[in-house]
Amino acid sequence: MMNCIWVFIILFSVAVAFTQNQALSLTNAILNSGNTAVNLALSLLGTFCLWNGIMNVAEKSGLTQKFAKLLSPVLCRLFSGLKKDSPALLPISLNIVSNLLGLSNAATPIGIEAMKRLADNNKSTVFPDNNMVLFVVMNSAALRIIPSTVAAIRNNHGSENPMEILLPSVSVSLCSLTVGILMVKILERFFKYD
Repeated sequence: MMNCIWVFIILFSVAVAFTQNQALSLTNAILNSGNTAVNLALSLLGTFCLWNGIMNVAEKSGLTQKFAKLLSPVLCRLFSGLKKDSPALLPISLNIVSNLLGLSNAATPIGIEAMKRLADNNKSTVFPDNNMVLFVVMNSAALRIIPSTVAAIRNNHGSENPMEILLPSVSVSLCSLTVGILMVKILERFFKYD
């Protein structure tokens, strides 16, 4: 489905460019965007390496295990049926830490691992259970204390104060996370899978 949407967007853009006599601008934009994408990826690489390295050190030192124990009372209350010794607890905790640091790229593989472990407890092979839905919502509307990716992009584009987005970022992500969790908890009372 997404492939169809992308094809439609590209074809629509090309059609509009030709009808507006902007074919030369479209060609220049296509050629320049490749260079821009590569430069942006290389500039973000350092930030990703730094934070992923910090996460690796934290995992090897046992800090992530301590953080998982610290979060376990909250997570066990949020995720119904999740025990303190559940194998899903560590990847969920790591995902939360990655998102707190603004490392959505690092949080993705950890989130996939958490979903696999939550799926092991799911009785249905067709529908996700409420814990899986809650995790997707929490991951999507994640609380970000340090928006490192956005700050790196702002810094790359010449912002004088790339971290000035800190307060708005924290407040918006906190609101979206709160609303997401509340909606899941309200809706799970109405939709129960047998």
